[in-house]
Amino acid sequence: MIIWCLVRLPLLILILVLGLVMSSCTMLGLNYASLEVDNKPAPSPAIEAQALVNSSQERAALMEKFENTLYGPWPKGMPVTWGEAQIVSDNILNGKGVLKEMPVTVGEGAGARTFFLVVALPKGEGPFPVVISETFSSNCSVFPEYPVTSSDGSVCDGSDMDGIVGALVGRMFGEYIALAPLDQFMEAGIAYASFYGPDLVPDSREQGPVVMARLGGPTEPTGTLMAWAYGFSAAIDALTAETAIDPDAVSVMGHSRYGKSALIAGVWDRRIGAVVAHQSGFAGASLSRSHTGEGLQRMAKTYPHWLAPEVQPWLDYLDELPVDQHELLALLAPTPVLLGNGRRDVWSDPNSSFRAAMAASAVYEAMDLPGLPEAGMQQDFRPSAGIAWWLRSGGHSIVSEDVDTFVAFLQAHLSDSSRRGSAVQNQEKRVDSAQ
Repeated sequence: MIIWCLVRLPLLILILVLGLVMSSCTMLGLNYASLEVDNKPAPSPAIEAQALVNSSQERAALMEKFENTLYGPWPKGMPVTWGEAQIVSDNILNGKGVLKEMPVTVGEGAGARTFFLVVALPKGEGPFPVVISETFSSNCSVFPEYPVTSSDGSVCDGSDMDGIVGALVGRMFGEYIALAPLDQFMEAGIAYASFYGPDLVPDSREQGPVVMARLGGPTEPTGTLMAWAYGFSAAIDALTAETAIDPDAVSVMGHSRYGKSALIAGVWDRRIGAVVAHQSGFAGASLSRSHTGEGLQRMAKTYPHWLAPEVQPWLDYLDELPVDQHELLALLAPTPVLLGNGRRDVWSDPNSSFRAAMAASAVYEAMDLPGLPEAGMQQDFRPSAGIAWWLRSGGHSIVSEDVDTFVAFLQAHLSDSSRRGSAVQNQEKRVDSAQ
């Protein structure tokens, strides 16, 4: 037994270290989220649904509160440039699609940042709807079979997720925490684009603020969640050069921290036709006033660079915070949004995410869009709902079941992009008649 332990000591130490590190991101699925909502407090501040629907000033004022309190400024006017798309492979997945990539630069001057946007297009007649994903892993790990460009500008040669560490991460957080689920999207006729978030702004409390301050635009972001959200917007700009992409059927998708940024992008960039925010947690879809799971206070102290510095004085007074996340979801309307959750992902607090969605549902319904049913947290998933909330078993991860759900939701909303256009036009009419 002693010899067995000694031989495997390096692996056992690695597993222990990984477990300790990962525990700051997730509770590793050791508990179940409560399904009881009737005994929980209603989200606060209360939403005035008709005011948000009928007044552009009300909406703008609420967005400003989020900027001033939580996320920092949207970097409006930040320059975005991109290079010509180059074909990486014209025969991916045995003829199902074509893989391209293009450099996208955000900012100007010495501090500008460049990331490579990799785009998989289905074979056939376009234009195609597209989902843009922001990833935890580099392009080398997301597209390990193809010679895409790595963060340092060289051609990828294998995956960063090879070996024991990659296998353990995949085991803990699902195979699609790194890999791009190209097969499902190509089969559905949806183009898939992705980029590595830290290539835009590093996920570092030391480096992140320095990089954001040097981007060189008229307004720099002060929180990386907002900066990563602007990355989605920059990717949309670049995709306008692709005639194979339907500009009226653009969606964004993110998991965990990038789910937070996907929600933010959907509020500040109204070109986005649908949002998938999977297990976005605090500063995403979960209520800041909740005391379950990670909590906003711990998150903001562990990752202070994610949010604007202005949030720090509020962390000991969360019940007095001027905004909460049900209001962010309300600001998304009429953009369809899917909020994915795991029953064992207590860390991201599915219970308060559901209560936030229920509160925001009133705004969708006021815009004549289907909101959440009254069946509670175990409701059947409805892909066509304007605000859709979904709970599966399991923990904080991205697995095949998740991807199938994302695809069903996007097909329901992007296959007829005119529906969202009509909803936006109806809202504009309401605002015009009310003012």
